[in-house]
Amino acid sequence: MRRGGDGTRRARRESRFWLVLVPSLILSGPASAETIFGALSKAYANNSTLNSARAGVRVTDETVPLAKSGFRPVIAGSSRWNYANGSGVSLTTGSFGVEISQTLFDGFQTRNNVRAAEARVRAAQESLRNTEQNTLFDAAAAYMDVIRDREIAALRERNLAFLNEQVRAANSRLEVGEGTRTDVAQARASQQSAIAQLSFARAQVLASSATYKQVVGEAPGALQPGSPLTKLLPPSVEASFAVALREHPAIIASEHRIDAAGFAVKSAEGALLPQVSAGASVASNFRNSSAPTAASPNGWSSSAGAGVTLTVPIYQGGRTSATVRQNKESLGQARIDADVNRDRVRLATAAAWAQYQAARESVAANRELVAAAQLALGGVIEERNVGQRTTLDVLNAQADVSSAQINLVSAQRDVVVASYAILSAMGQLSAEHLGLQVAIYHPSEHYEAVRDKWFGLRTPDGR
Repeated sequence: MRRGGDGTRRARRESRFWLVLVPSLILSGPASAETIFGALSKAYANNSTLNSARAGVRVTDETVPLAKSGFRPVIAGSSRWNYANGSGVSLTTGSFGVEISQTLFDGFQTRNNVRAAEARVRAAQESLRNTEQNTLFDAAAAYMDVIRDREIAALRERNLAFLNEQVRAANSRLEVGEGTRTDVAQARASQQSAIAQLSFARAQVLASSATYKQVVGEAPGALQPGSPLTKLLPPSVEASFAVALREHPAIIASEHRIDAAGFAVKSAEGALLPQVSAGASVASNFRNSSAPTAASPNGWSSSAGAGVTLTVPIYQGGRTSATVRQNKESLGQARIDADVNRDRVRLATAAAWAQYQAARESVAANRELVAAAQLALGGVIEERNVGQRTTLDVLNAQADVSSAQINLVSAQRDVVVASYAILSAMGQLSAEHLGLQVAIYHPSEHYEAVRDKWFGLRTPDGR
């Protein structure tokens, strides 16, 4: 009877231990730990993929002054010196001068090229905004993955500790004749399975930490629990559709690409129109001959000239016509791509809402499941100690508790990540909308600095 009383008290201690375990794992967090918004801020500033996309937009910005160069004159200087000797006569000639040429009319090609370049810049800026959204979402997912995997590893450790105690207890009961070798074998089998699960959980922590470092820019330290963006979400999926179709950067970028493709068609058609250009030159010429004549005296002379050239295209071998057709097909493709992006955004929004609602329901269900499984475990342990249950029953009940706890941790992660997915699908997952404490990158600043530059080799940042 004394031995049975000790077992009952031990069972009660074990059940109380497991009842308080999961809340402490999920809700606790050091006050000085990193927050999810802090991780997002670091990703916004440090992520290499995002910084590369910003550099790509700056490259695209330069296409506007490149296109505008067609409006501007071309000035060139030239110099030439020659020496000849034959039949006893030597001759030295030379010249230097300046030439200027200016396109007066090119079939509106330059104007349409500029408009196309400006549309591509706007598309690139929206694509950058989409990359920023993806980066912030990846950072939020990586943050929550680390928290989830750490908590699962901690649960696996607790599970192994519990099973170690079951192996010890099974051996003790075998020694005093109250258990069997089967009980010991079952406990050891569960123990070895728990060791393998713990090893995998620890490896998963390392993997998620590596992903976190890649996205955020530094290794994860202590992390505070994340929470869903409930206050920033619209009331329904229909409201999300309306916002997404109006504001998502992928859709807006597609519309700008349609504009660019339309201007490209007009520019190609302009090659079929007459071209008018003007030119002027000023030159000084030098002549020094051992046998000068009155018609060709030695010394310096000057010359100047100006003129206008009209070119009327008649047939270019079919090249211009093929270019026009090609650009029209590109315009058609751009319109189809816009429809594709609208469908993708609508699908992403619906999927994110479905995941969010399912995860919330899963959290509520798993909380109840964890509480019920823990109570059941405590009861099975007490019944085992008075001979009404077997060791296998205890092991199965413990497996149910461990599975429910892990499912709860995963569902809590899914709620947070799905809320960020909804905001991303709507086109509103931005540093400004989240209120991140970062220096906001404005791509328009570089564009305004270079769009009308006539000369200069240095970039706006001094390179």
